[in-house]
Amino acid sequence: MDGALLAYEHWVVSYKRLWRASVVSSVLNPVLFLAAIGIGLGKLVNNGAHPLGVSYVSFVAPGLLVAAGMNIAAFEATWPVMAAIRWTRAYHAMLATPLRVRDVLLGHQLYFASRVATSCGVYLAVLAAFGALHSPYAILAWPVTVLIGIAFSAPMAAYAAVVPKDSYIAALFRFVVVPLFLFSGTFFPITRLPQGLREIAYATPLWHGVDLARHLTLGTATWGLSLAHVAYLVLFAVVGLWLAERAYEKKLVR
Repeated sequence: MDGALLAYEHWVVSYKRLWRASVVSSVLNPVLFLAAIGIGLGKLVNNGAHPLGVSYVSFVAPGLLVAAGMNIAAFEATWPVMAAIRWTRAYHAMLATPLRVRDVLLGHQLYFASRVATSCGVYLAVLAAFGALHSPYAILAWPVTVLIGIAFSAPMAAYAAVVPKDSYIAALFRFVVVPLFLFSGTFFPITRLPQGLREIAYATPLWHGVDLARHLTLGTATWGLSLAHVAYLVLFAVVGLWLAERAYEKKLVR
């Protein structure tokens, strides 16, 4: 674990020189999106013929929070991982020291998790200012964002490590990340989706994170369903880390 912390320290020091460039994409963009969709569009939704039972901003806010965690993790675990292997070769430099492949992997994953935690922590505070949190359990939505971040960053790091060029990463965002953002319950209940697509949405990790965070912020969470969501996300993260370690060993050692 000491080796992983050393690798993590490298990424934190690097980020200290670049953090200003990420403020807009990590914090300001989601806040503006919340204001436009949750409040602007929300006025139309709240007056529509199919009410959600809560204000639209209260419905969409936890979805946007968790989706922000996914987006941050997805970005950090794709192009930077490919760069560390192919372009800057930062991973190779680390492995020239006593660090092992697992240290390199876990150190970078820990950095991804900390990026999600800091950005989503600020975002959660903004949601509180918008009056979108209705339960003291809403604070637990914060670790949910970290868990969803790991559930995405681990398998995506595995993917980024083995694909031959960065166009594959662009395709991943176009055909996986963006559809997940739109159709995993962030903006509307997935019960509105057609049969077939609905079952696919239920199987996505983002839906599990969104549904769990929404119940927490609305104060309607139950132990059984919450534990089921957490177990699914933990399983996704564990399998992702296993795949990532195998991919890293293939590219960096063999």
